[in-house]
Amino acid sequence: MADASDADVCAICLGGMVRGQAGFTAECSHVFHLNCISASVAHGNHDCPLCKAPWTVLPAVNAPRVPPPPSPQHVPPPSSSSRQVRGRTYEDDDPVQEIVQADAEAGTNGGAMVLKAHCECPAVARGSSRDNFAVLVHVKAPSAAATEAARAPLDLVTVLDVSGSMIGSKLALLKQAMGFVIDNLGSADRLSVVTFNHDARRLFRLVRTSDAGKAEAKRAVESLFANGGTDIGKGLRVAAKVLDHRRYKNAVTSIMLLSDGQDSNTYAGMRHGRNAANYITLVPSSLTYSGAGNRPPAVHTFGFGADHDAAAMHTIAEMTAGTFSFIENEAVLQDSFAQCLGGLLTVAVQEARIVMTCLHPGVRVREVKSGRYDNRVDAGGRAASVDVGELYADEERRFLVLLDVPAAGADDGVTGLIKLSCNYRDAATGQVVDVTGDDAVVQRPVEVTDEEPSLEVERERLRVAATEDMAAARDAADRNEHAEGAGILRRRLEAVERSVVRMSGGSTFTALEGELRDLIARVEDRDEYETVGRACFLSGMSSHRQQRAGGMQLMSQSVPLSLELDNSDSDEDDDDECEEAEEEEEEEGLRDCLRSRTMECKRPIKQSKRSARAYATPAMAAMVKRSRDQRRKTAAAPPQQQQQKRHVEGQQQQPGDQSEPRKRHRKH
Repeated sequence: MADASDADVCAICLGGMVRGQAGFTAECSHVFHLNCISASVAHGNHDCPLCKAPWTVLPAVNAPRVPPPPSPQHVPPPSSSSRQVRGRTYEDDDPVQEIVQADAEAGTNGGAMVLKAHCECPAVARGSSRDNFAVLVHVKAPSAAATEAARAPLDLVTVLDVSGSMIGSKLALLKQAMGFVIDNLGSADRLSVVTFNHDARRLFRLVRTSDAGKAEAKRAVESLFANGGTDIGKGLRVAAKVLDHRRYKNAVTSIMLLSDGQDSNTYAGMRHGRNAANYITLVPSSLTYSGAGNRPPAVHTFGFGADHDAAAMHTIAEMTAGTFSFIENEAVLQDSFAQCLGGLLTVAVQEARIVMTCLHPGVRVREVKSGRYDNRVDAGGRAASVDVGELYADEERRFLVLLDVPAAGADDGVTGLIKLSCNYRDAATGQVVDVTGDDAVVQRPVEVTDEEPSLEVERERLRVAATEDMAAARDAADRNEHAEGAGILRRRLEAVERSVVRMSGGSTFTALEGELRDLIARVEDRDEYETVGRACFLSGMSSHRQQRAGGMQLMSQSVPLSLELDNSDSDEDDDDECEEAEEEEEEEGLRDCLRSRTMECKRPIKQSKRSARAYATPAMAAMVKRSRDQRRKTAAAPPQQQQQKRHVEGQQQQPGDQSEPRKRHRKH
């Protein structure tokens, strides 16, 4: 039943019920403007959009008309009702906006992808051979286009947990975050929202986010309420059907999945004797990335709060080539959505594949360290490739290629190692682009007197080694060997602190050191690991293995919102002003230490505040800043305005709901 305090507010548009306006009071006591409820009833919805109580009395003027019988000249359009029907199809998506050719061509003004190779050292003695000689392949996507018209439009489906544990502030934060997403989509983008508890339903069809589409989406999101259990698989299956049944397609497609609890089915299986939850069954086949052919839409997962199932969310992301973000501080949910959205709205490259071909007949590829990206080394080791897939504007990827380099002949002054090429599809234009990079070569003097290791290769070696140790520490903790896990990370931290990269005074690895220290604290205590540690590990591993920003750890929960925003904004300003100077200083310090191979560099370590933005592109950082600015304005709004926006937050669960408890079972 509706609260008395809500009786003068329309439960759909949140506007006041003014004397003289037509209104409708339902049997469940929720009140609506007649105009607001009419569209829902006309589409065949005969239950309350808030509490789902069935209605036996409807507004007579809004009773749905009986459609005329179909004829060869008249085919009724697909219904936009969100009610789930067995065997239902969703062929009712809005047509996509036609891209003007001039606008499409403008999408190439950011240039082409850039390919570079960095050898671990510039020279190898002529009479020497080298095994596992490292070459760093560095890829950077084109820069962000200057105007929205030049970017690739997005089809986005958000899959949102509305189970019983989401009631209260969590649901209010989710509505606020979804409002931000809706506001920042463009007129050519399309959005559909799927909700799930013990069941799943499409809240509204895949609609273009024009002004009218945004208004429709916001009304639907504001009508959400929390009750029931948690069936993540059902939510993903509905989302897959929404995308599979599309009549039209935008160039970019993605899914954002949020959950704050354990999936009821997988947890029930563990209670009935299974040793491990079968999380693979949560992902529909049409969303599973097999490593071949066209990539399905990535599912970017968000674990909301300490009680979610991190293993489930991480598995879903891994199976679909998405990212997993752990939102430990619930207040920054909107910022986490913003960071993801900032990338999705600037997809510049699709279906990218890097090919490395050996030049000298004696050179062989031994291994490619590519993290989450599939790689292939041809038989004989004469060529290798990495399937990169989709890149956001300005995103970078680094891959270590380990080569066997033979001794050179008496007359050989240079040995060609590998030739780089890349084939990809420009997301804005659909055109296939081929680019080549400079060949990787080493000089072959008779004797090497001053070996100068590459800064870039040293950095990547440390990052890859740290990522591998994070996975090993997590495996140890899952075997209840917490001391072993902490020991693995302590040894890696000591290696980082002794490295020339760190000793040079550069700010790049202060972030890595901080992450390792945090993970040590998370893993050595069993309770801490089970509460939030596992999620921290999986979120960090997801980000490092894909080299993509995720896992927003923005301030602790104890920091007030106003202080968090003030500090984060000032940090952004400071970083923008001194970033170029920091990078130049860092490069010079690294070169000095690497040339001398000494560990006695006394330059002070500058504590970088860029660590929270690891892998984030300029567009992603800008979207996060926009989110923070909006949150500040919301926090500063008069109390009565905040109360009106959050009036649904205080809803109680309806009698008879199959509601799950606020506290979820955790994986042990």
